Amino acid sequence: MYLFFIVILFIFTLPVQLVIFLCIYWTSGTPVIFFQNRMGKNGKKFTLYKFRTMIVGSEKEQKQYKHLNEADGPAFKIRRDPRYTPIGRFLSHTGLDELPQLVNILKGDMALFGPRPLPISEAKQLLPWQKIRHNIKPGILSPWVLEGYHKKRFDDWMRSDVAYIKNKSIVYDLKLFVRSIVFMIRLFMVELLFQ
Repeated sequence: MYLFFIVILFIFTLPVQLVIFLCIYWTSGTPVIFFQNRMGKNGKKFTLYKFRTMIVGSEKEQKQYKHLNEADGPAFKIRRDPRYTPIGRFLSHTGLDELPQLVNILKGDMALFGPRPLPISEAKQLLPWQKIRHNIKPGILSPWVLEGYHKKRFDDWMRSDVAYIKNKSIVYDLKLFVRSIVFMIRLFMVELLFQ
């Protein structure tokens, strides 16, 4: 039933994904899909798929922008990252860049709900209590995102993930799904108005 829902969701979002694919191709060329190794359940590495939101080679330029990092701990986040492509910031801030991760779910690497998967280099720096987040599959949607992740400290993010794991249930996930839809619509409107 769960995978059937993901297949329906994938098919439903396919027209949107096609438009995004073409927009990225027209504005910044190839590759359109960004691949990155992330840490999954039980510390298993997997390849995460996203629509590319930054210039090609942006990972190599990360050190150059370290002084702009807005996150503490091992995370690297810049809300107005200068490496964004012409439509990259909009895709990233609305979460539309995450749609290819539906394929990650179908492959069994991710779930719809769960802690956001960290890049390998960041995941290796976690403290023992923070590694509890690897007890379940990482997800596309997580409470951390809905709680205003750009304003949160890294430890608060990890505590949010641990709390999610302890409270995880079908009812909790359904509430999270509804909150996520409202959250994404609001983000979409804000980005359209203030882009």
